[in-house]
Amino acid sequence: MKINIPNTLTAMRILLLPLIIILFYSDIENARPFSCLLFAIISITDWLDGYLARALNQESELGAFLDPVADKLLVIVVLLLLLEDNPQFWLTLPIMVIICREVIISALREWMAKLGETRSTAVNFIGKIKTTSQMLALGFMLYQQPLLSMPNYEIGIILLYASAILTIYSMFFYIYKSLHIIKKTSN
Repeated sequence: MKINIPNTLTAMRILLLPLIIILFYSDIENARPFSCLLFAIISITDWLDGYLARALNQESELGAFLDPVADKLLVIVVLLLLLEDNPQFWLTLPIMVIICREVIISALREWMAKLGETRSTAVNFIGKIKTTSQMLALGFMLYQQPLLSMPNYEIGIILLYASAILTIYSMFFYIYKSLHIIKKTSN
């Protein structure tokens, strides 16, 4: 296996997840803003590794596997941290919607890959908007403290609900695009 820059960045995203958890629970001053900063860096490298893979012609099967795994691990770990910190129904609902969608779409993508039909579940613009809104929501919620008199946590909650709505929409979009294949294989 040849090591390249994009795959190294993706692996670093996974390896840095425990540091977010440590910072989140830390008693150091500004622990939450530091966990948010690390989350932001990891989120930016998500975009960067994909860009570099294409720009440097270093796309690989390992990268195609690791990138979505790193994305889902990052989102799910942070969602669970936030839920554990504030276990309320109004927060549980969008978090469960997002996690359930990730499981459903991951299973759908795996099934479509086995059938050689990956185009129907390839990442599209809706998925990118969903991911961006999730990352912004989680960043605001991780930061938690007001910044420039902005209620960051509350902004994050609003973005989290918007993300949950986009999550549902994108899930149905992927299922709809795969429906003809699903019907064909169920006969």
